[in-house]
Amino acid sequence: MWGALLRRGVRDGGRRGLSVGGPPSAAPWSQVVSEAEKIVGYPTSFMSLRCLLSDELSNIAMQVRKLVGTKHPLLDTARGFVYDSRNNLQMRGLVVLLISKAAGPSTAELSFQHNMVSGIYSSQRSLAEITELIHTAFLVHRGIVNIGELKSCDGPLKDMQFGNKMAVLSGDFLLANACTSLAQLQNTKVVELISSAIGDLVQGIYYENSKSSENCLTDDIRISTWKEQVFLSHSALLAKSCQAAMELAKHSAEIQDMAFRYGKHMSMSHKLHSDLQPFVKESSSDAMAFSLNCAPAVLHQEFLGRDAWIKQIREAQGKGNMMDYKKLQEAIKAGKGVTSAIDLCRCHGNHALAALESFPPSEARAALANIVYAVTRFS
Repeated sequence: MWGALLRRGVRDGGRRGLSVGGPPSAAPWSQVVSEAEKIVGYPTSFMSLRCLLSDELSNIAMQVRKLVGTKHPLLDTARGFVYDSRNNLQMRGLVVLLISKAAGPSTAELSFQHNMVSGIYSSQRSLAEITELIHTAFLVHRGIVNIGELKSCDGPLKDMQFGNKMAVLSGDFLLANACTSLAQLQNTKVVELISSAIGDLVQGIYYENSKSSENCLTDDIRISTWKEQVFLSHSALLAKSCQAAMELAKHSAEIQDMAFRYGKHMSMSHKLHSDLQPFVKESSSDAMAFSLNCAPAVLHQEFLGRDAWIKQIREAQGKGNMMDYKKLQEAIKAGKGVTSAIDLCRCHGNHALAALESFPPSEARAALANIVYAVTRFS
């Protein structure tokens, strides 16, 4: 098993470990988010309304409407901000606000506590908005397509080129607003933390988009390398934002480290949960398409061996290199990749719960624990 499992069961304080059978009485994701938003004071999806309702972004939105009817992925990205049924709701800002409230007021700095609303400093709320803006900017940038790899069925070239221009423009606009707000916090350490997180994101996305060879569908990596890459592309922003929130309140280095650990391990669990969905959903009759570099596939390759894994991929490829994901899914489920990924997801969940024990019992801490239970739930 992936490390010792926490087994203490205390309700209302949030000290419940994840057993082999899974999280205890985990609530659905939407319910967890709704309850958490009540604790921090307001809904957190698209929190930066000052930016999103600005004239500049309204003009961009009007231009993006011209893409309706095309197949540019920027449209799917935009729809995902509003309609998201796969547990990928933007929860980074919400977590920053919850951990800010869970830590409580700082004993080292009392002069700015009049800026607190619902137990959260105004600077921490600004940081939560900045975190969401950065995440959104990178989501939009990921909607840029490689023009050189387009096929005739993908749609007219002019539509794809226009969509790319809009993705670059709108993503840069959001990122610029985030950086401006970050400077206004006037905290050098926080600026350094978030700037390094942006650098991590760029490096992580570079790893995601680079292949060992042009004809290779899957990377020859072990789970340790997968975790390093996922930390950069998915966990660094939340982990460093949680740490920055503690720095803004002048909390100790120990509390800052625990906040970093919670953000890191919770987001790792979230990514593993997302990767596992094609393999654990029982209702779908057709196999969902999945990345051949997702956690279950990487673990499957690690147990099976590289050559045998490549052979299974080739056997699942039909005419025109069309992938039979159902066949490949069954091969992975027959091995140890899925169960090992579930164990790893719960292991990271336990690390996140352990980090929360450094915070006093509260509604906010319980909500943070419930988020962990939600992303380690597989039934």
